[in-house]
Amino acid sequence: MHENITALLIELGAVILALGILGRIASRFGFSPIPLYLLAGLAFGHGGLLPLAASEEFVATGAEIGVILLLLLLGLEYTASDLVSTLKTQYVSGVVDFLLNALPGAAVALLLGWGPVAAVALAGVTWISSSGVIAKVVGDLGRLGNRETPVVLGILVLEDLSMAVYLPILTALLAGVGLAGGSITLLISLGTVSVVLFVAVRYGRVISRAVSSDNPEMLLLVVLGLTLLVAGIAQQLQVSAAVGAFLVGIALSGEVAHGARNLLSPLRDLFAAVFFVFFGLSTDPAEIPPVLAIALGLAIVTALTKVATGWYAARRAGVGTAGRWRAGGTLVARGEFSIVIAGLAVGVEPRLGPLATAYVLILVILGPIAARYTEPLARRLTNRNQTPATPPAAERLDNPANTPN
Repeated sequence: MHENITALLIELGAVILALGILGRIASRFGFSPIPLYLLAGLAFGHGGLLPLAASEEFVATGAEIGVILLLLLLGLEYTASDLVSTLKTQYVSGVVDFLLNALPGAAVALLLGWGPVAAVALAGVTWISSSGVIAKVVGDLGRLGNRETPVVLGILVLEDLSMAVYLPILTALLAGVGLAGGSITLLISLGTVSVVLFVAVRYGRVISRAVSSDNPEMLLLVVLGLTLLVAGIAQQLQVSAAVGAFLVGIALSGEVAHGARNLLSPLRDLFAAVFFVFFGLSTDPAEIPPVLAIALGLAIVTALTKVATGWYAARRAGVGTAGRWRAGGTLVARGEFSIVIAGLAVGVEPRLGPLATAYVLILVILGPIAARYTEPLARRLTNRNQTPATPPAAERLDNPANTPN
């Protein structure tokens, strides 16, 4: 027993220290640490350079907590009124986003003969952009005040809210629930989301006051305990623990949400890193080369469809041409949600894990590059085919040089 605990502490200490070093390297060069965490998991997993043994079960539990905290903190970023407003104004762009980006993933899965359940899972992998990576890129490029930025954030909000419906459907399909059971699960999910949004809009302040505490320790314990409790109940109802955590985040607002974000962000970062490592642990590096060409082709196609999505959404919002291209390039990155979805579905199709790992590695690196260079590249290609002319006033407003940071 003592030897097992000693080995566990040594392995966990080494893994967490390695993650800290990798995070510092990523920060030093200004890119997301997600690909490095995935590569670390591949190195420590079965078939890797240094397989872990003693801490694998603990890391698996930490990964579950990581997903819950990711969704909780995401929910804390939004108020229910913001979500309702976004649904009213940008739902058409959300539908276009789904059609352009989910269908390629579903089509590839069906062409590979993986079956309809794997098709639904891979559709989610290719559909959802990375909120974390994109938020960092927008801040780093000084585009927070740009006219296209609310459009980008609106698409991300719609995708995040869609997860509250998509994840329960995927969970029901993975559990082998029939059409009747799946319909019941979907109704429960939609009903739950609707009730939470209604309660959050009408009674959000009351809930926040009940949870609020001037003592940071008490606030941390109450919010974390409530989240884990609701996540467990949601999982029991086959609505998905992640969705339960997301709804708790939406229900909290004001100073409580701000305080909870500050307290839980370090925990989120730690357990999210553990989650990415765990996903890498469960993927055999030898399984990636056979699906690498498919992942690369899928990444290229869905990078282009995300650019088209952003261009359309920004055009619909009245943003000029330059801003449309910037919006499209910004949405390219995939990350945490793609891995969450693949992690849920890897049991139904073993090749889905390696494919998702390679796909995310490609797009989490390509995403920041696309965000920076899509608009200059589009402008250069356009200028080759057109005579120089004074840009219209709307486009001049979209020029980053004329836009507040």
